Parts: sequence; structure tokens; C-alpha cells
Amino acid sequence: MDKRNSSSFPFFAEQIILMFYLLTSLQAIRQTEIEEFLSTSFFVNLYLNICNYQKMEKQKTLVAYFSCTGYTKKVAKSLSEVVDGELYEITPATPYTSSDLNWNNPNSRSSIEMKDKSSRPAISGKIDDFDSFNVVYIGFPIWWYIAPTIINTFLESYDFSGKRVIPFCTSGSSGVGQTDRYLQASCSKQTKWYPAKRFPTNVDKSALSTWVDSLNI
Repeated sequence: MDKRNSSSFPFFAEQIILMFYLLTSLQAIRQTEIEEFLSTSFFVNLYLNICNYQKMEKQKTLVAYFSCTGYTKKVAKSLSEVVDGELYEITPATPYTSSDLNWNNPNSRSSIEMKDKSSRPAISGKIDDFDSFNVVYIGFPIWWYIAPTIINTFLESYDFSGKRVIPFCTSGSSGVGQTDRYLQASCSKQTKWYPAKRFPTNVDKSALSTWVDSLNI
């Protein structure tokens, strides 16, 4: 699904028709000249284009995210447009209030959850066709230098074996810390895990596109 162009197949069809036309025209040419012609960049590019088209046809992308203040939601929406993915919000069964998010209060809900690495806040809803996705981006804000434990809940709710999982996060200045360590442990060893990437809340599509291209998915 990544950046799919609906006109790709007709373009390949035109190339294939041209190929047969050219081969027909070469019937009177010596065998060695035909072999030399077949090694030209035209046919190499044709082969590569068909392979890329088949790869895009098989790829289905999900962009799942958890957001309390809207910043991560904004980035996730932009990313879903960049990768042509399906957007899904990870919704807590009990919504977080502003007082829940008060990190200055050691007794706030978020403070208590983040102190307990085994905490698994409940999630509302389910992705019925999850098995159909083979690339999954997961977005979240950074809390206490790691991902909120509700992301562990999400990861442990599905089987990610064989899937490519790419975490991304937002924060004002905090880095990803030990995010990968705690999140990857919630997936099977057969999961293709990519290092978490932090973005400022005002990241634009150009920067997101550059990052996606660097993943070489």
C-alpha cells in the first residue's frame, strides 16, 4: 500500500506491449544482437518496476496511535497520509483526565501507572482485520522517558509475528530513553522491530516522508 499509484499497472502493460513489438521487429536480427538488446536498461527497469508493484500490492499498512492531548494524533494522521495507511486510535477504556496526566503529582493515575512496569491499562475496541496488516506504525507520547504502558497493552493484544513494527513518538524535548527495551519485550521474537523514532510535535510531512524512505520497507 505504500505510496501506491493506481496507474502503475497500465504503465507496466504498455511496457510489456512495447517489449513484444520490439521483439517482433527483431526477428531478422542475429541471435547475438537480440541477446544484447535484452540486456538493455529498458528490460532491467521493466523487471524492477514489476517487482516493486507486486511488493506494494502485498503490503498493507496500519498507523495505530495513542494520544491524550492531540499532538501525537496530528503526527499519526500526517504519517498515515504519507504511507497510505489505515489510521487507528488506541483508546483507553477509561479516558485520561487532565488531573490523571499531572506528572507533578506522584499520586496521579499516569504517575502510578508509569512507576509500575507491569501496569496494563485496559483498551477499548479491537482491530478485527489485524492479521491483514504486515506493516504497523505505533505512535505515542513519551512519558517518563518511555512509552505509556497502554502501548504494552496494545502490543500484547495481538500477534505481531512476521510483521514490521515501527514505533514513533512525540515529546517536547525528551528522548526515547528505554522505549524499545520495554516495548519490544511485549512482542514475539518473530516480530521485525524497528528502533523508535522521536518527532517534535510540529514535524511536517516532508520530514516524515524522509524518515519512512530511510526505513526501506
